[in-house]
Amino acid sequence: MGVFQLFPMATILVSLHFQIIFYVSNIPLAFAQNENQFIYNGFLQAKLHLDGSAKITSNGLLLLTNTVNNSYPQVGHAFFQFPLKFNTTSSGLSPSLSFSTNFVFAIVPQVPNVGGHGMAFTISPSSNFTNVAGNQYLGLFNSSNEGLTSNHILAIELDTALNPEFGDIDRNHVGIDVNSLNSTDSASAMYFSNKEGKNISLELTSGNPTQLWIDYDEAEKLLSVTLAPNGIPKPNQPLMSKSIDLSQYLLESMYVGFSAATGTLIPSNHYVLGWSFNKSGQAQSLDVSKLPSLPRQRKAKEIPRLMIMVFLIAVMLLLITITGAAYIIRRRKYEETREDWEREYGPHRFIYKNLYKATKGFSDNELLGAGGFGKVYRGILPSSNVQIAVKRVSHNSKQGMKEFVAEIISMGRLRHRNLVQLLGYCRRRGELLLVYDYMSNGSLDKFLYSNEKPNLSWFQRFRIIKGVASGLLYLHEEWEQVVLHRDVKASNVLLDAELNGRLGDFGLARLYDHGTNPQTTHVVGTVGYLAPEIIRTRRATTCTDVFSFGAFMLEVACGRRPVGQQGLTEDIILVDWVFECWRRGAILDASDPRLEGNYVGEEMELVLKLGLLCSHSVPTARPNMRQVMQFLDGNANLPELPDGSTCFGTLNGNEEHDFLLPLPSSSGKGSASSLSSTDSILINGR
Repeated sequence: MGVFQLFPMATILVSLHFQIIFYVSNIPLAFAQNENQFIYNGFLQAKLHLDGSAKITSNGLLLLTNTVNNSYPQVGHAFFQFPLKFNTTSSGLSPSLSFSTNFVFAIVPQVPNVGGHGMAFTISPSSNFTNVAGNQYLGLFNSSNEGLTSNHILAIELDTALNPEFGDIDRNHVGIDVNSLNSTDSASAMYFSNKEGKNISLELTSGNPTQLWIDYDEAEKLLSVTLAPNGIPKPNQPLMSKSIDLSQYLLESMYVGFSAATGTLIPSNHYVLGWSFNKSGQAQSLDVSKLPSLPRQRKAKEIPRLMIMVFLIAVMLLLITITGAAYIIRRRKYEETREDWEREYGPHRFIYKNLYKATKGFSDNELLGAGGFGKVYRGILPSSNVQIAVKRVSHNSKQGMKEFVAEIISMGRLRHRNLVQLLGYCRRRGELLLVYDYMSNGSLDKFLYSNEKPNLSWFQRFRIIKGVASGLLYLHEEWEQVVLHRDVKASNVLLDAELNGRLGDFGLARLYDHGTNPQTTHVVGTVGYLAPEIIRTRRATTCTDVFSFGAFMLEVACGRRPVGQQGLTEDIILVDWVFECWRRGAILDASDPRLEGNYVGEEMELVLKLGLLCSHSVPTARPNMRQVMQFLDGNANLPELPDGSTCFGTLNGNEEHDFLLPLPSSSGKGSASSLSSTDSILINGR
């Protein structure tokens, strides 16, 4: 009995022994597979990180977007589940950035040869793409982070839509993207035929499987991209070879995978049939015979004669309906949105028909520019032959509209020679139109930074600075209410025919506040002009306007933006640079070189020092606008600047202290202490 019991136990131990040996022997292989290379001839057993519309089909296809789901636009991502080591240094060697990959893809549009919008092989520091947009952004970026150096994204795009905003060469190209969809290099889709010795065009949206090879040589710093129909050996000549140093963009730990996006009207199926990747050498070749098959595309069936008749009758009925509706639509062409409470604002309300005709139907030929809130058109009122500027702002929310219109009418009573006059408004179908005086010379920033405009003399610049200061003083202290602009900068200063500076574009910050969740707190303004305390408190004051005006003064005097870029990663802060010039006793070195030294030294030094003083990191140490005007007019002496870099720009840590400069005394409701959130009108620039 004991021997009989021992025999099964021995068998179990032997079996367990072999299982342990088999498991241990396979650990190095699995580790190598995950760490350096992998190959998928189909994705049935693949462990990928999928999100959005991405999925693996029953026969092993990786489907990133599809035409079955009626929800558009679509975005789909698929990444290898583990991050790979890229920009690392080991044993004193150079960073190991070389890699090789190849994959077979197919783009099958719902409408033949019309894609939307494409896909991309992606190397990213994260596999989380929750805040990206579809359409032309390919599921990689959105309008706020597109082009930022902090993205650290390399993508090889297969773009099937023409997007002029990103400089696309056509609707059928391959591009190398670094942190942006403005490709550093791109080429129309084609491959080099080794047999014929010439390039042959490829249609990315043909629905046929196509293979792409991507190879990066760290030693030569060369990125090569090669394209060919599936089943054809790798061509001898690549489609593109770009000299690029990826160590500037890739981080130590990066994810590799795919991203795809569809348009709002024309969807596409984006497939990946197989994928091979190697971080330490040449990627293995895919086995074409093992790749899953694409679904059979449906062929158009012969339409019966009866269906043709039904179709023709339907078309005739549709034409009759359209003809009948055309008359009604024509009558409603100039229809406006009017409510009972607007009757009292009659004199300030423009007729939409007049604005439509004044701008020639809001023609692109009359377009003056576009900002964050809408487009601005030039127009001539047919009744008075007066030139105007019309801003079209989309605003569908009714929340706060009555209060906002009341503020527009109130601000229409503002009268100052250095403010752009707001003439009135019009509402139509969820759209708000604001009517302003027309400034023939456009915005100041175009004179400062564009070679197309003539250079402004120092006399003109100093007059503009004083004019804007006078306008701000009027807003802060001299009108019946305290008005905050919240976005003082060169692009919001418009020049009239005599090149006088006028601060413009009022009212849109309040509109922005009314159209959002009241529990949400927003920071309105532009980076480089925002006072450090507004980031912490989310509250604008006259002191924050003074800070923006200080940045504006330095901008005009130096001919530089408050935050400029040097190289690919380094930012230059204008206030820091001017402060350094002052500390070494050469503050005039900060003047705009386009002036060629033609300026009044005392005035230039005053503007630069006053710009620094207004940029003080402690709000109470800044002068108010009445004191600023006293300094600019020469009616008061500018105090000495504190010799400490932490006093200017953004505070670090808890460096805020009670440092007060001896400024000339002034009274009035423009002081920071007398401003309250209940008696202020918040006004934003464009």
